[in-house]
Amino acid sequence: MAAAVRQDLAQLMNSSGSHKDLAGKYRQILEKAIQLSGAEQLEALKAFVEAMVNENVSLVISRQLLTDFCTHLPNLPDSTAKEIYHFTLEKIQPRVISFEEQVASIRQHLASIYEKEEDWRNAAQVLVGIPLETGQKQYNVDYKLETYLKIARLYLEDDDPVQAEAYINRASLLQNESTNEQLQIHYKVCYARVLDYRRKFIEAAQRYNELSYKTIVHESERLEALKHALHCTILASAGQQRSRMLATLFKDERCQQLAAYGILEKMYLDRIIRGNQLQEFAAMLMPHQKATRLMRVKRMSSASWTELLLNTICWSASKLYNKFTFDQNWSSLWDTCS
Repeated sequence: MAAAVRQDLAQLMNSSGSHKDLAGKYRQILEKAIQLSGAEQLEALKAFVEAMVNENVSLVISRQLLTDFCTHLPNLPDSTAKEIYHFTLEKIQPRVISFEEQVASIRQHLASIYEKEEDWRNAAQVLVGIPLETGQKQYNVDYKLETYLKIARLYLEDDDPVQAEAYINRASLLQNESTNEQLQIHYKVCYARVLDYRRKFIEAAQRYNELSYKTIVHESERLEALKHALHCTILASAGQQRSRMLATLFKDERCQQLAAYGILEKMYLDRIIRGNQLQEFAAMLMPHQKATRLMRVKRMSSASWTELLLNTICWSASKLYNKFTFDQNWSSLWDTCS
């Protein structure tokens, strides 16, 4: 049957007629190819692609038929669709300027398949291939913003915050031009996550906290944003900004629902945090947040780490006791802070 499809295409390419009549006949061949299965379907669809990118076929027809072709592929098995997508991108490359809209559609669908497979990097790289700024086609602001945000999110899933930040920066140039409130929220979420992954914890906390008040966001997601704000505040370096965020979160009654509230309370009230509480908090952190602390410890010498620990012990203890006898309390404090 694939051979029959190829033969029909060859005959049609050498025939004459109006664009409407020819497009109708090509569409019938496409339907025939789609109805096949397995290897026959694959070969028939490849033959159809080769015909559509042939310069003997009018661009008016080939663009229209490739658009129809793209609407059928998401209904095929992912393995078949993925092979066809890659084949089409390869064959279309010499004339890519003539088919920018169709290429963008193919890349969006192909990225969705990679995303389902949790192949985040390939999904991102496929979308990067869409010429959003350099092509002849003028994409609207929302399409470009949504695509940049998706690329940034995929790079974050692949634990590549550097590339994610590059694309969130591109999105930053567009987000003020968009009136789509949902995209604005997606931008804020993605930007907060980039700051989080880049270990800019206090900036991330501020943006997570802002998201926790957005009524357009579902209540459960607002609480999730608040949780991230709390975690990032705890991880942030000491200073006035962190002190302000601690005060803001401590006064927010919603934080009392969060598992890390005990840590927040003790930090705000200048109380000692016990070792078991720190272990419980560590279990709540994401891998990149844990890695931050490990890398800092590895960069320290044994002496400097001990000095930091002793300073922390003495600072915490001074908040609790007017009179402090080091010899009497050393053992219990070490157990508390270790």
